[in-house]
Amino acid sequence: MSSSLTILLVGGYGTFGGRIVELLEDEPRLSLIIAGRSMEKAAAYCRGREKAKANLAPTFFDRDGNLAVQLEALKPDVLIDASGPFQAYGADRYRLIEACIARKVHYLDLADGSAFVAGVNDFDDAARMEGVWVLTGVSSFPVLTAAVVRRLSSGMARIDTIHGGIAPSPYAGVGENVIRAIASYAGQPVSIKKDGRITTDHPFTEHMRFTIAPGGRLPLRNTLFSLVDVPDLVALANLWPQARTIWMGAGPVPELLHRALVAWAWLVRLRVLPSLSFLAPLMHIAMNHLRWGEHRGGMFVAVQGAAADGTPLERSWHLLAEGADGPLIPSMAVEAIVRRVLDGHVPTPGARAAVRELELDDYERLFERKTIYTGLRDDLAVEKGPLYARLLGPAWPALPEPIRQMHDLAGTRIAKGNASVERGTGLLSRIAAAIIGFPSAAESVPVRVEFRECGGTETWTRTFGGKTFSSEQFAGQGRSDSLLCERFGPLTFAMALVLDDECLRLVLRRWSLFGLPLPLWLAPRSDAYESVEGGRFAFHVEISHPISGLIVRYRGRLAIVEG
Repeated sequence: MSSSLTILLVGGYGTFGGRIVELLEDEPRLSLIIAGRSMEKAAAYCRGREKAKANLAPTFFDRDGNLAVQLEALKPDVLIDASGPFQAYGADRYRLIEACIARKVHYLDLADGSAFVAGVNDFDDAARMEGVWVLTGVSSFPVLTAAVVRRLSSGMARIDTIHGGIAPSPYAGVGENVIRAIASYAGQPVSIKKDGRITTDHPFTEHMRFTIAPGGRLPLRNTLFSLVDVPDLVALANLWPQARTIWMGAGPVPELLHRALVAWAWLVRLRVLPSLSFLAPLMHIAMNHLRWGEHRGGMFVAVQGAAADGTPLERSWHLLAEGADGPLIPSMAVEAIVRRVLDGHVPTPGARAAVRELELDDYERLFERKTIYTGLRDDLAVEKGPLYARLLGPAWPALPEPIRQMHDLAGTRIAKGNASVERGTGLLSRIAAAIIGFPSAAESVPVRVEFRECGGTETWTRTFGGKTFSSEQFAGQGRSDSLLCERFGPLTFAMALVLDDECLRLVLRRWSLFGLPLPLWLAPRSDAYESVEGGRFAFHVEISHPISGLIVRYRGRLAIVEG
């Protein structure tokens, strides 16, 4: 294959096709034929990509028409099917693949249906004979998940369970074909490997919760994931036949809409409704217009297994995508393969799921160009080591040494220093400060902090001059998983530990009174971070509230004197 490529992109002006173009348009060695049933839409799309270095050309293409004639006229090197929904292609669902093999056109698709992807293997012999590579399921599920499992399972002699999930941003924009696919299988029976046997389950009626938390980054909020019908359910079972359970989910937000979908899926499972396909238009409107929450998305893969000596191992991989970069991830497998082909790394002829075509290194090179962050965690280590080290995971070594020393705690430690204290003057501010026990205002006051660790909980007793107040810190669980919880009497604040250059910030994510969760918009506002000043550990804590104004602000430096 030459160093230039002509790619026919079916569905090129749609949601996924457009994202593929966005990822590849900076490559001048590419000619991208933007194809679909509307020549007008294809032409308008091409006109809108004014900065493209690749050659973009619109064309009419009907996948239900005479494919041989259309392929002969366009003469592409590669065809990428980004249309779908693949679950709805009908009895003759592989006619585009057959036409590509017959015309010696290489083929990629973003199929997300487990049955469709599994069936592509039937064309392996024909593709090999013609010297054509046919790769299906070229998306996050199952290409990225398979690459992650290979990384996580390094050193494992046995894999017992594989769980994964994707949590798109509520502002990602969901294509109509994606919604049609979800509506077609929600509540319907699918085969899944569970507890060592193949059984039947029903998408969107089985759930788990998970917190996506790359170390040192602001984690996503604890997310509800529901089982989905994706190629991984079959492809990963073929790659790791010893795994007893393979489960993949999606965590769409807002959770209110997610739970509404769950309720409808149960009506299908209970055979009250034959399917949710009739709801697809309404679902599309709801998912693309009823939006609130953070413009962030993520993905996780978790593997449980054992080492050769039988030692249990549990590892998880976390991906966090900020803003508009998250929606690009499902299309990045196509980008990576196309760029590899341009550089001379051509896939082996044959028809198969693309689960072995890429490694996590291939993805990581693409992630570096975006606001996409990843991290691996040793989940069994959550019960070992200092509290802050357990929560920060792989980000712990990146902390400045004075901060790491202060939190490398086992038993008892005492630190001393000086601080300044400012207090709010309003009545509500004074009442709030008195309830917690915050110190009185002072320009310079001696500070003594005693840290006492016992059973994974740290008790911090702070003395500013003659005024003492204390709190307990511990690792959050459930909805506060991966967060640092600090308890002041009846109030508990759950905070994310975020590494910000040379600072460690504590970002409030949840709070509760007597264990009852309270709305975050009612919470005090905090600006709390630890840093290094003059080679010494420094702290800054500012607490305020929109109603009362400043409550307290104290800052200073500490040095370890004992422990």
